[in-house]
Amino acid sequence: MIFSNIDSQIIVLLIPALVFSLSFHEFAHAWMAYRLGDSTAARMGRLTLNPMSHLDPIGSLALLLMGFGWAKPVPVDPRYLKNPRQDMVKVAAAGPISNIILAIIAAFVLRLLFDTDLLSNSVKTFFIIFMQINITLAVFNLLPVSPLDGSQILSPFLEKQFGPDTVWKMQVYGPRVLFIIIIISMVTDIHIFSFIITPIFNLFILIFFNF
Repeated sequence: MIFSNIDSQIIVLLIPALVFSLSFHEFAHAWMAYRLGDSTAARMGRLTLNPMSHLDPIGSLALLLMGFGWAKPVPVDPRYLKNPRQDMVKVAAAGPISNIILAIIAAFVLRLLFDTDLLSNSVKTFFIIFMQINITLAVFNLLPVSPLDGSQILSPFLEKQFGPDTVWKMQVYGPRVLFIIIIISMVTDIHIFSFIITPIFNLFILIFFNF
């Protein structure tokens, strides 16, 4: 997940929103796997919203210092799933979908409070940050680049259309491609993923707030 140009004045609002959103994302993966028959994540204490179970110390520090970070991946054992190929897609999709749901909830709350005295500048800023974080998490993780969720979601289709070699190449070369893009973004200050995420966030705002 990538963030850039973080204003130090909003760090206090950003951190709790980010911690909860990341934890909810990983919890959603664990919950879906558990529902589909795999209790691996549950046995490892990942079926919880407790941030300490999901946050990676190095990934969290990198996020604050460099604008890029990660949480602990949720372990899933396909052997325990009833329909491994289809169920792995559901498990992968659960994370981004959970962030979309959180963004929609935040939008409804913000819209509901918009004309009331309850919506101070700090509250408004928090909900906007919360929406942006969750949309960023959803869109970024849906990119078809391994090890992001999008690659897992597309794997059955790609394997059926182009064969298992294509999926294997995605798994091998995907992390390298992702790493190169991140390094280029950091060195040149041209944040490539923002070209995808920002228009979607703006569309989200337009749909819910019509401004």
